Amino acid sequence: MKVKTRRDAKKRRHLRLRNKIHGTAQRPRLCVNRTLKHCYAQIINDDEGRTLVSASTLDMTIKDDVASTGNMEAAAKVGALVAQRAKERGIEQVVFDRTGNRYHGRMQRLAEAAREGGLDF
Repeated sequence: MKVKTRRDAKKRRHLRLRNKIHGTAQRPRLCVNRTLKHCYAQIINDDEGRTLVSASTLDMTIKDDVASTGNMEAAAKVGALVAQRAKERGIEQVVFDRTGNRYHGRMQRLAEAAREGGLDF
């Protein structure tokens, strides 16, 4: 099957990743999504289908601190915030789900900040 658009290609990469990645109660999935303006992170238990922790650049704690919500500085703050909230809930180990994006730029910065905040993946 020929890929028609970049969106279709990303969707196929994401589905291919999701066949390998599954979040459990002991090791939930850290799902990271980015748009041009914002960055979102959720820690999800796929067994129950529940979001345990979430953070994004839409949170007022981050939105007030950064000049732009679509850059690497904002992504790092989202990573640190999601790690802090996860530690408060007793979550230390996660599986990283990059949702079909390359591990580069904002994805990488968010992951590194989450690791520095105490998450193991």
